[in-house]
Amino acid sequence: MEEEAISKSAAVTACTAMALLYVAILHAPTLILRLPPPPSFNSFMIRRFICAAISSVLSLLICTLILPIRSKEASILFDVYGIRVDHIWQAVVFPVSLTSLMYAGSLVLKALLLVDKWRERVSRGEEFSYEYIQGSLQGFIDLIISVASNVSAWRNFVVAPLTEELVFRACMIPLLLCGGFKPYTAIRLCPIFFSLAHLNHLMEFYSKQNFSLIKTFMVVGLQLGYTVIFGSYASFLYIRTGHLLAPLVAHSFCNFMGLPALFSRRNGE
Repeated sequence: MEEEAISKSAAVTACTAMALLYVAILHAPTLILRLPPPPSFNSFMIRRFICAAISSVLSLLICTLILPIRSKEASILFDVYGIRVDHIWQAVVFPVSLTSLMYAGSLVLKALLLVDKWRERVSRGEEFSYEYIQGSLQGFIDLIISVASNVSAWRNFVVAPLTEELVFRACMIPLLLCGGFKPYTAIRLCPIFFSLAHLNHLMEFYSKQNFSLIKTFMVVGLQLGYTVIFGSYASFLYIRTGHLLAPLVAHSFCNFMGLPALFSRRNGE
């Protein structure tokens, strides 16, 4: 990128517009185009996938027009957006290792459950035979196939992380940095736009909580708090590594693990 920069107000306005655009396009088929509801959940999710992809492409095009990049060569644009092929293993291993620290309690709990199952087998006199190992491997393969064919898994581990990181990190952070914001300020600003895009679940939570405003705001407040924390962390990973893959794998890992386990009840209590 060149030394010339855009104004701070233009950068913030563009980021706000992209956040609203992301949500608007997701709901465009029903609210704007007035299309009939999809016949199945899979059809509904595929429609969402297409809308998210369109929103991501539009955001990339908007950034390409706004950012002060004189050369529009694909290699330069990919580098600006953090889409790179170098240092891939560092962009995967280090963020996953760092993110695992947040899930130390969950990982230790899962390890203890595995140890308990192993002790139960030993106490029953069962051995880890070849048939047992073969059955476990076959079960693992069946699980992978089941996940790969699950549209919700594609949403949680592929489509949502990829499109959200493209829009809220790869597009917004270069805009904020070119707007004159310092890196730590961009790290604090990006989660605000990220949280803004998650407010579209407000009415959904409102109906699920039997139209209770107090319960709805408690649930939404918890979600917004989590998105702010994760958004700051993902923005830090992107700025620190300059690699889109870093926040992407962290995003997928967090979606897989869910909320960290803060406590666990003992058996019999």
